[in-house]
Amino acid sequence: MTQFPPRSYLLLGRDAYGEIPPTSVSSLIVDETPAHTDSGVPEPAETPRRSGRRRLVLGIAPAVVIVLIAIPAWSLGRVMLANNTDPLSIRFVEWARDHHLGGLVNRVENYWYTTHPPPKGGSPKGGIPTLPASAAPASTPARSVASVRNARGVQRTLPLVHPPAPVVPFVATPLPGEGAWRPIGREIGGIPVAWVTYLRPDTVHTSELIGMVHFDMHSLTATLHAGTSLPGGGPWQNGPKVDPSNYGRVVAAFNSAFKLNGSHGGYYSEGRMVQPLVAGRASFVTYRDGHADVALWGRDATMTPDVTSVRQNLVLLVDQGRLAPDLSSSGSWDGTVGAAVYVWRSAVCVDAHHDLVYAAGPGLDVMTLAQAMQRAGCVRAMELDINSWWVTLTTFTPDGHGGVVPWKLLPSMVRNADRYLVTGTRDFIEIDAR
Repeated sequence: MTQFPPRSYLLLGRDAYGEIPPTSVSSLIVDETPAHTDSGVPEPAETPRRSGRRRLVLGIAPAVVIVLIAIPAWSLGRVMLANNTDPLSIRFVEWARDHHLGGLVNRVENYWYTTHPPPKGGSPKGGIPTLPASAAPASTPARSVASVRNARGVQRTLPLVHPPAPVVPFVATPLPGEGAWRPIGREIGGIPVAWVTYLRPDTVHTSELIGMVHFDMHSLTATLHAGTSLPGGGPWQNGPKVDPSNYGRVVAAFNSAFKLNGSHGGYYSEGRMVQPLVAGRASFVTYRDGHADVALWGRDATMTPDVTSVRQNLVLLVDQGRLAPDLSSSGSWDGTVGAAVYVWRSAVCVDAHHDLVYAAGPGLDVMTLAQAMQRAGCVRAMELDINSWWVTLTTFTPDGHGGVVPWKLLPSMVRNADRYLVTGTRDFIEIDAR
């Protein structure tokens, strides 16, 4: 009987007669004698336990990789396939911000905007925008009377003067009509309640325009609407679009503020605290009697039963009619691209008559935006959203058939004029007749 080397095994291959070919025995022996290193010391043989552990690791590793890829892929897929009006590029960016990639997105945006600054010099293409035919031409100031209730429910009658005082242009040679207010949108009782004007943002970027709308809040109300994604979590009474039941009284709608994780503030609406309110933050506040305020939370406004919504964003641009002292500090304005980057920006304010003024335009940094709000007579102003996809204001006029005709504040605003008539992902402010 053939003797095999110790710790060796014969691979029992047989010939056609069932016998083991003797000449091939040596070739069928697999020697498991430990190998020797260069120093002559035998290498330790792999134990069954170690071998099993390695096979386990090699088996689990691909599954872990698949899971790590599949989870974000599934999450991104849901966002990309969602039924909303945002383009795929915007959906991807928003998904990235929500999944700890905001810093990377901010760096990319900063690079793009700093390497593509607004042009210097020149004049706006087409000059001051033409208003829709339904808007009446500017006239001598008209005096009207509005009867409203204050926060204590006391009826009061206020004489109103229209149009507001002109905004002094920044440039030495203004365009015809630059800074002059003209009535726009729906009238109430034949009297304008919204006024629009345009001006260049500074003496350098003279081909750009800021659009401004002044709202007579003694005749109007403000309502915060919830978007499907921001804040999400519906159902909401005031949802992601202007309800058709309001077509008979809607005057305008405009964008709200930053995403909550970049706003450094809170969100409260319809009795629900979506994100805790923060003292010292700029706040757009609405009340049960319909009026609205731009306030420093904790000083100018606090939570009371009369408050219906609070939308916070960063700190005040203008306070007590004075520019904020930190307008050049990125620490106060770094929710996305920072203070010094020229980009589409928007803001809202309250003036000395408790009216609201909204402003927006391309090629703005925080300083130029704040200076424009100050010139418009703002007592307290706050920055709203930025970037071209999110910044938009629409006014509405009746179409004579129970519907409305929307009109964009600036022709260069990216979104369609019906942006607030269709379901949207972001929250917004609706302005209605009382």
